[in-house]
Amino acid sequence: MLIAAEPGFEIVGEAGDGPTALRRALELQPDLAIFDLSMPGLYGMEVIQKYLAARPKARVLVISVQEDGANLRRLLKLGVAGYILKRSATDELIRGIHAVAKGGLYLDPAIAGQAVGRVAPAATPDVNGGAISHLSSRELEVLRLASVGHSNKVISARLQVGPKSVETYKARAMDKLGFSNRVELIRFALGMGWLESADL
Repeated sequence: MLIAAEPGFEIVGEAGDGPTALRRALELQPDLAIFDLSMPGLYGMEVIQKYLAARPKARVLVISVQEDGANLRRLLKLGVAGYILKRSATDELIRGIHAVAKGGLYLDPAIAGQAVGRVAPAATPDVNGGAISHLSSRELEVLRLASVGHSNKVISARLQVGPKSVETYKARAMDKLGFSNRVELIRFALGMGWLESADL
C-alpha cells in the first residue's frame, strides 16, 4: 500500500512465499526487488542469495523484523543495497526505495550503527589523518561513489576516466585502508558521513 501510493513507482509482481518470490523476481527482473527475510517455503536469506547469484547487479532491499547485526552484515556481503526494519517501514521504506533505486545504499538508522560497528577488529582509519591521508583525492572520490553503490561504469562517466582506471583507484584505496570487503567499506563510509549525503 505504501509503495502503490507513491508516484513514480509501479509494482510489477508480488509473492506470498519464498519459492514464488524467487521465481517471479527472476522472471520479471524488476528494477528493484524487495524481500522479507521471513518467508514461508524458503528462508529469505536463501532466496536473496540465489537471486543475486543469478542477477549479481540486481538492486535488492530487505525488510525484516530482525535487528541482528550479523544477518545484516551477511546480507551486505551478498550484495543487498538496503535494509529496513518493519517497525519503521512507514517512515523508512519509501526513503530507502528511492536511495537504492538511485544506486545508493540505505540502512535503517535504528540498526545501521550497531551493524557496522562490530564488523571487524581491523584498524578504523583516522578520518583526520592516518590511513586516509595516504589516499589521493581521486582515490577518495572513487571510494565515496563506490560505497554508495555506484557501478564502475557510472563512476567512470561521472569522473570522466576509464572503467579500468576506476577499478585501479578503488583497489589502491581499499589496499591503503586495509579493507578486504564491502562491509568494511560501508563502516568507513558511515563514519565519513557519505551514506547520509543527499547527493548519491
